[in-house]
Amino acid sequence: MNASIRVDKLPKEKFIKGKDGAVYYNLTISVSDETRYGNNVAITDSQTKEEREAKKPKNYLGNGKVVWTDGNIVLAEKEEIQEQETSDDLPF
Repeated sequence: MNASIRVDKLPKEKFIKGKDGAVYYNLTISVSDETRYGNNVAITDSQTKEEREAKKPKNYLGNGKVVWTDGNIVLAEKEEIQEQETSDDLPF
């Protein structure tokens, strides 16, 4: 996939500082069977379980398109996610 996002729309309070000092941001990337304006990939802000249950609107960040596939779509296995420390002490 090729995609672009609007970095100015990233809420800074959702930046995550990892143990290695790097800064992370969780995104959700969705692929659609339908194409709009040549794009079939949507990038949104990842939502918490509480945000999803409250039906909070998704924060749309950008779009893209699938540029290659071997035709086999397989769901990834879910892994346990470790909590990461958050920080407002960002380099930008």
